[in-house]
Amino acid sequence: MAAKKVSSEPPVKTGLRQALLAPVRLAMGFVDIPMRAWQKLTGLNGMAGVFLAPNMLIFTVFVLLPLVINFIYSTTSGGAIFLQNRTYVGAEQYRVLFDCRSYLDPSTCAADTFWAAVRNTAVFVVFQVTLMLVAALATALILNRELSNRGFWRAVFFFPVLLSPVVVGLIWKWILQREGLLNYALSPFGFEPFSWLSDRFWAFFFSVFVSVWAHMGFYALILLAGLQAIPKDLYEAAAMDKASPTRIFRRITLPLLMPNLIVVLVLALIRAVQIFDEVFVLTGGGPGTSTMYITQYIYETGFASSLRNPGLASAASILMGIVLVILTLIQLGVSAGNEKKGTRQ
Repeated sequence: MAAKKVSSEPPVKTGLRQALLAPVRLAMGFVDIPMRAWQKLTGLNGMAGVFLAPNMLIFTVFVLLPLVINFIYSTTSGGAIFLQNRTYVGAEQYRVLFDCRSYLDPSTCAADTFWAAVRNTAVFVVFQVTLMLVAALATALILNRELSNRGFWRAVFFFPVLLSPVVVGLIWKWILQREGLLNYALSPFGFEPFSWLSDRFWAFFFSVFVSVWAHMGFYALILLAGLQAIPKDLYEAAAMDKASPTRIFRRITLPLLMPNLIVVLVLALIRAVQIFDEVFVLTGGGPGTSTMYITQYIYETGFASSLRNPGLASAASILMGIVLVILTLIQLGVSAGNEKKGTRQ
């Protein structure tokens, strides 16, 4: 006859647990009644709607509804916030944004600050994404080697990603100000104190540099995962054939890492187009409008300017949203293509 299993917990502790679980079981019993009725009515497939409903409600309230309101704002004019106090103008705000004799010369545009921000954003995206890809790839290749304390170095490169963009901006603003750490470090070499963020070239340079420094670890992690997925047998075979490191990189590493590189490229493009936080804290868009990017233009036009125009800001954000949707569709297409290739292989 099998012996009964005796609980090792004292009776008092067991009784306390049962008492605490009793309200939970009672509540779940009440929930179970309508859930069983709904399942009988709609079947198992209908239960998916029940569990999706909370998420869809949150998405509708905080994403879809604001998008609709934003589009409505873009068809109105005036400085009032409430829609009932605004004047419907149709596509006038979009006409103002595209009213240019030459899109390459912002001074010929009615919304000259908008096109200056677009030009700055385009230049920023080119330099920032290029440097991001190069830096992330180089970092991933180094961290993929057999290094001592490799886990520590991976954490060091990923740490800036965990910082708030505002904290990143404040740290580098402290470093780059006239009495900051950079000037202090250069003073023994005979350099005079310099206002780095008051110069147009250096302000733009550091806006790119700080953005790369803050986000490179995330993309390096994606590329590092791709490097570790490459079979080591390929490298061993190449070493037996006495292939040079450059040839191994061009013929093995780069082709097999290309799906990860494309994903990193698209993600970096999307993030670069939306750049705002750290640059706004670092330079405030200056000097002049040399580091004013499209998101800051939307913020200042809609909220910060004394002559605020929420309709124009909404129209600009709609246009930026269209660009982001296109980039997202490219990413989804690339991901789907990679999945099909993996399935065929």
